[in-house]
Amino acid sequence: MDQLPRFKAAAVQSSPVFLDPAATVDKAVALVAEAAANGAELVVFPEAFVPGYPYWNWTMTPVQGSPWFERMQRASIDIPGPHVDALRAAARQYGVVLVIGVNERSPYSLGILYNTMLTIGPDGELLGVHRKLVPTWAEKLTWTGGDGSSLKVHRTPVGPLGVLACGENTNTLARFTLLAQGELVHAASYIALPVAPEDYDMADAIAVRTAAHCFEGKVFSVVACSTVSPEIVDTVAGDDEDVRRMLGRPRSALSGIFGPDGRPVTDPLIDDEGIVYADIDLAKCVQPKQMHDILGHYNRFDVFRLHVDNTPRTPVTFAAPPGSLDAAPTVAPLSTDNTGTPQEES
Repeated sequence: MDQLPRFKAAAVQSSPVFLDPAATVDKAVALVAEAAANGAELVVFPEAFVPGYPYWNWTMTPVQGSPWFERMQRASIDIPGPHVDALRAAARQYGVVLVIGVNERSPYSLGILYNTMLTIGPDGELLGVHRKLVPTWAEKLTWTGGDGSSLKVHRTPVGPLGVLACGENTNTLARFTLLAQGELVHAASYIALPVAPEDYDMADAIAVRTAAHCFEGKVFSVVACSTVSPEIVDTVAGDDEDVRRMLGRPRSALSGIFGPDGRPVTDPLIDDEGIVYADIDLAKCVQPKQMHDILGHYNRFDVFRLHVDNTPRTPVTFAAPPGSLDAAPTVAPLSTDNTGTPQEES
């Protein structure tokens, strides 16, 4: 580690083509091409970008929102699948490390969707499939929580990279789990949240969370947040003027890049669509750690101990005798190998 990576990062602030996964992936590929043409080697997209966020959970009763859950289920993607293949091909074509949020269908149940973050290497390898551990508040009407198997730091050409989705960036133990694996680059993906309580400033909240993680861990963070397009407003609000006004609320999104001192490296982007770029030099993480390294001399591991259960969870475990076919499932479920990449069980 004599030469720590130096690279340009891109934080994409954009909206999906709402509930259209193929068109949204096409849009994402075009944005990857744009970022790469501007020199980016790491490109981070918002949470749930493909094919969008379930705003109806906040604006409707659960009964009213039930048909919308079905729309989301039908518009979500499979991992592996053609939409992931297209994203992998884009990362490979443009030579970037790509982080992007998707709605993932469960291989087991029509009632399960995951808020999933994909990490793809510049060779197109699917490095990580992280399912958000705890859906936030009304999100529980759409998403099921993941497990600890995907809390991993990936060794990439831009350095040791960890990923969390939205509210997970306030989960101290999840953040520490990534830092303790050597994270130096953190990808934090969010959605615009105009549906929060009136005294909640989402742009400020994102900045505070990001500054805390950067300062505590002495890391760089690339923060990407979605926007609320007129298409989303029309689709969700319809003729309801109160919902339309709510979805148009300002200071609902912030994207940017923050350094190990907790400060923005460049001016963040608030509400508007665009891409924020900044040059990152991981050598700038070294000296701050001499003063305050919570992974080393500034901790007491004889006093504190964190245990993480990283066992992948599946709905059923078969305990058939070796060689028995009687108890084997007729369709092989998907599991993950130690890189987080979905594999078919043999």
